[in-house]
Amino acid sequence: MINYNPKDWFTFIFHIHKADTFRKLWPLMISVAVFSGLIAFLELHFLKLSQTATVKNIGMMHSLLGFVISMLLVFRTNTSYDRWWEGRRLLGELTNISRNLAIKIKSLKLGEEEYEYFSYAIPKYAFALKEHLREKQYFGKNSFLVEVDGGKHIPNQVAASLSARVFDLEAAGKISGEQLIVLSGDLNRFTDICGGCERIKKTPIPFSYSAFIKKFLFIYVITLPFGWVFSLGYFVVPIVPFILYVLASLELIAEEIENPFGEDANDLPVDEICNNIEKHVGEILN
Repeated sequence: MINYNPKDWFTFIFHIHKADTFRKLWPLMISVAVFSGLIAFLELHFLKLSQTATVKNIGMMHSLLGFVISMLLVFRTNTSYDRWWEGRRLLGELTNISRNLAIKIKSLKLGEEEYEYFSYAIPKYAFALKEHLREKQYFGKNSFLVEVDGGKHIPNQVAASLSARVFDLEAAGKISGEQLIVLSGDLNRFTDICGGCERIKKTPIPFSYSAFIKKFLFIYVITLPFGWVFSLGYFVVPIVPFILYVLASLELIAEEIENPFGEDANDLPVDEICNNIEKHVGEILN
């Protein structure tokens, strides 16, 4: 995730960051500029269709379709941002649950062996979830404290180990039934958070919707020179690529943030959140 000062306008305007959509779009923008220049050259020097009033008014189509495509892109961007924000809310809840569970374990005065286990296992769930959402495996250090099978769902295995440890404490008489219920409530939230993150990860925007926006956007931009060359002439060469940059950037931004758990520049700071959980749980239990 990019850390920045939202009040620094000068940097935003004149600095092209590696995550800027301009880096991805400039080859296509140049191609559209060349195409627009070719259409302008043919119209102004050979075809001269502007003398026909019916053809000259073809730009009215773009005024109508421009409103439609702007509404589609607004919906697309808002939907992706909702997914990004829900992911951030779930990770914030994971942080709070981890701290609360560590505080409750510390309050029980169970002994150094139990503190060592929970100070390792609670953050391990966060790291296991992070790697699971990135389709990787996580085992971590001191894996003998929590045995996992790499061929299975690792976050579930860590949660099962935590739950089994708490039930063993109750069976050994180290905690009461009421305390078991309180701790189990926090442990259940781990799995709920995992399910919420998996829902975001594995439920992309419907393919037909995403494909339609891309096709609509391409057809709209590629036909702009035909409608605007009569009134703008060679000015379509810089104007049409700029319109492509504005519209296509919204689609690219939506694509990048709809899965917020990856390692793209605008994704959530999942690594930092997991490191903070490990740090804070360690401070509580050590």
